[in-house]
Amino acid sequence: MLLPALLAASVFAGSTESPKPGYVKASGSPEDAAVFVNGKFVGPASRFTVPEKYELQAGSVEVTIRDPRCQDYTTKVSVAPGKTTHIHYKLTFVEPIKPPYGALRLTGVDQESYSTASAGDGAVYINGKYYGYVDELKTITSGVLLNPGSYTLSIDSSTYGDIRRQFKIEANKTTLLPVAQ
Repeated sequence: MLLPALLAASVFAGSTESPKPGYVKASGSPEDAAVFVNGKFVGPASRFTVPEKYELQAGSVEVTIRDPRCQDYTTKVSVAPGKTTHIHYKLTFVEPIKPPYGALRLTGVDQESYSTASAGDGAVYINGKYYGYVDELKTITSGVLLNPGSYTLSIDSSTYGDIRRQFKIEANKTTLLPVAQ
């Protein structure tokens, strides 16, 4: 009599184990495009030509590949527990901006260098359009070319927090915008 009661209790209690995650890997051109899952930035598609692998909850997800120089690519995929879903893409380049322009570079997040090996924390949006991630826009040799004018910078980052800043771009000048204040 005790055995059926224990069996019924275990069925109704459910399993305490969390579902096994799956993974998404994206590779294509351009290699450094950003991966968004269900609208949320998860990181770059590759780092030094090696595709990054992102852990996700198993199920159906929408994956968007973005690069500020290209049209977005969006696809729906099914992520299976313990499996890696591979996405191959080739983005279509759009016409680049025409001069005059100035540059925007992020500063103040840590020691600046000529390169960075981290996975890129925080998507950077300018006037609501994706332009890159913090780690790729903070190096001495980086920057975003923009036509002269006023802009709004937005960064959603687990490391630096939610950042909203207004800034101006002047022709033939580099605007250094600190992320941490």
